[in-house]
Amino acid sequence: MGVVNVTPDSFYAGSRRLDPEQALAFTLKLVEAGADIVDIGGESTRPGASPVDVEEEIRRVVPVVLRLRPLSRVLISVDTRSAAVAERALDAGADIINDVSALGDSRMADVVSRANAGLVLMHMKGTPSTMQVSPFYRDVVAEVRDYLGRAIARAESSGVSSDSILVDPGIGFGKTLEHNLVLLRNLPALAQLSKPILVGTSRKSFLGRILSEKEARRAGMDDEERLLATAASVACAVLLGASVVRVHDVREMRQVAAVADAIKNQGVEGSPRGRVQAVSGGAP
Repeated sequence: MGVVNVTPDSFYAGSRRLDPEQALAFTLKLVEAGADIVDIGGESTRPGASPVDVEEEIRRVVPVVLRLRPLSRVLISVDTRSAAVAERALDAGADIINDVSALGDSRMADVVSRANAGLVLMHMKGTPSTMQVSPFYRDVVAEVRDYLGRAIARAESSGVSSDSILVDPGIGFGKTLEHNLVLLRNLPALAQLSKPILVGTSRKSFLGRILSEKEARRAGMDDEERLLATAASVACAVLLGASVVRVHDVREMRQVAAVADAIKNQGVEGSPRGRVQAVSGGAP
């Protein structure tokens, strides 16, 4: 799944394209690079981000979806917490809603169900503006798994197809460095939910913290310097069970995912090769 941020303030400047035509051109480059899904977002959910007005979010996202749909068969995911935005995006031709609030908007499941669309349910503690204020868990793996299990039940009870749901542990969303590492190491525990797992680690700040701590210097703190760290985290995520990886660097991470998937499935009878895709998002 490849990331397209139609925003002025998402944490990684390389993914920002506020102008619709520039966003379209950038998205088509991600498809050419090998994205199976493109994830288009009109509201930054970086730590400390403020909410965006719904009409402004629609103004940013929907024109890109409308322009892209006739030009490509790529799966279009829209990253939004708003049912109103989701409804307009699905009407415009989107296939998947990537909801970082896991149905925080009470209408979201109904909107997705009526459109027979895909749905990504992500764990987040609090909101983007508060989530990194001293996050605490007694058992981060169990709490994230139980939260996602409840969200799945709510979605299915509203008519969302069981086969259309993915889950995302929400790396970096209300988690410390230690929480992120524990969740990644314990991805197999999320398999109990019987849903494909989407993981997004691309260029996130916890990778910079690992590098700066291990190397005792500033290298790696800048999101521009986290490509190889992202590759390591993507490989681990695939080996531990991720079906979809959400990334900024599609061409490079597609190769990483393909190799990790081949290693994981070597000698496993009946395992399809190449089923893991390194594009900002994943198809249900």
